[in-house]
Amino acid sequence: MTSLQAAYTSASTRASTARQFVACDSQLLLAVLSLSLLGLVMVGSSSISIADELTGNPLHYFWRQLVYLLISLAALFVAYKVPLKFWSQSGLLLIFFSLLLLLLVFIPGVGKQVNGSTRWINLGLFSIQVSEFVKLFVIIYIAGYLVRHNDVLRKYSSGFLKPLGLLSIIVFLLLLQPDFGAAVVLLATTMGMLWLGGAKPGQFLLLVLSLVGLLGSLAVISPYRMQRLTTFLDPWGDPFNSGFQLTQALIAFGRGEWLGVGLGASVQKLFYLPEAHTDFLFAVMAEEIGLLGGIVVILLFAFIVFRILYIGLRAERHEHPFGGYLAYGIGLWIGLQAFINIGVNMGVLPTKGLTLPFMSYGGSSLVVMCIAIGLVLRVDYETRQYDRYSQHTHREGMT
Repeated sequence: MTSLQAAYTSASTRASTARQFVACDSQLLLAVLSLSLLGLVMVGSSSISIADELTGNPLHYFWRQLVYLLISLAALFVAYKVPLKFWSQSGLLLIFFSLLLLLLVFIPGVGKQVNGSTRWINLGLFSIQVSEFVKLFVIIYIAGYLVRHNDVLRKYSSGFLKPLGLLSIIVFLLLLQPDFGAAVVLLATTMGMLWLGGAKPGQFLLLVLSLVGLLGSLAVISPYRMQRLTTFLDPWGDPFNSGFQLTQALIAFGRGEWLGVGLGASVQKLFYLPEAHTDFLFAVMAEEIGLLGGIVVILLFAFIVFRILYIGLRAERHEHPFGGYLAYGIGLWIGLQAFINIGVNMGVLPTKGLTLPFMSYGGSSLVVMCIAIGLVLRVDYETRQYDRYSQHTHREGMT
């Protein structure tokens, strides 16, 4: 091949890649970028005081989050380029890798403990929160399981119980960390996927009753979980101790009113509201840009979830079941996690250590969420390719 031919081939490949990426769901990608950039701004604003005290650099967390965002966008593009066939064949391997990650956090010197929870693996310059990766890996596995065993799932109880047996081990390890929030999101997402996969309603009723009993028992026998529940019901009963975090979040919402006090003008982030740049970012945002800004963010999340579920529906209708179930799972996951985080910030749900997708500070959450969006965009791309192939075949048949 001559140098001219090589250059032409390289240029053609780059052009093809660019056209391929442009052909994806640009509305979904734009909504995700909007939330991520707004989250970057709010991380910078909400963390100024704590960053200055801990590091001497008021923008320490802003610059780190910017690096995480760039890495996340690169990861999104890589995930988009990988054919879904690879993921469908890797589900069981990913589950075993998830178990390995969950066990590694309990090894002294490897696992990192923060605020009494051992959820991170220490890699020196940064740490990874394993539950974020585990949630994605479980969704990929369940999507593949629904394709391989759909008939068994619809006809026999064993098809419903087998994946839950494997999931119970993962949930048990999550509860040992403890990471109650991740366990709840993972269980709810899996149940939603099994429901959409055709599981019988009676099976769900029995499982839901069992889970309610189990989670209720965990709350009763664990004093700190029971305290969280009672605090959630009446945070003003002990506003300077157990209810401090929630009452400060509610004060932030009250100060923000309709239009907010102005970007950077939050008072609650000045060491009043703990975890202002992570779990309670939404409260600081509502204080600075007001209720209307919060509504816009909620609408963006609703739009993202709707688009993902729509992509899943189109994939399923075009005989691409793995892509459909994968998109369903990711849509349910993002929707549930955003709903729980915002609900906690607004005081309508018990406190959980869950980040706000695409917005809260943290590399693990942002990278994994962007990988998930890359997978959804790949589902959309392969569905569009199927459409083009079908239309081309139809035209050839007409001629």
